[in-house]
Amino acid sequence: MQGGNDIKEVPLHESLVSMCGLYCGACRSFLKGKCKGCADNAKASWCKVRSCCLENSYASCAECTEHADPAACGKYNSIISKAFGLVFNSDRRAGIMMIQQQGIRKFTEEMVYMKRPALKRWG
Repeated sequence: MQGGNDIKEVPLHESLVSMCGLYCGACRSFLKGKCKGCADNAKASWCKVRSCCLENSYASCAECTEHADPAACGKYNSIISKAFGLVFNSDRRAGIMMIQQQGIRKFTEEMVYMKRPALKRWG
């Protein structure tokens, strides 16, 4: 899931926002047809965040009523997610926070503009 400006056309569609704060529409695997994206990826049954969102009928963790900040959620803030963020220099939490504060449309537009599947980590 690496972003970059070499991606030619990134689709603008709110349904391509993953449940954990990524934008599948800018992911190379999605753009190459190798992945269906978070919502339609039945193979992602291993993902605790996805399972939780589906069980609670949330489009993403931004709708969670139990944890206002995803960092407080053990399913979201796991060792796997920390490793993922480090390897891919991504900040899924910042994505969820942006969705909470500015809405899913603004987040989607920003990710399409940047042609990135995730906001970058800072520090």
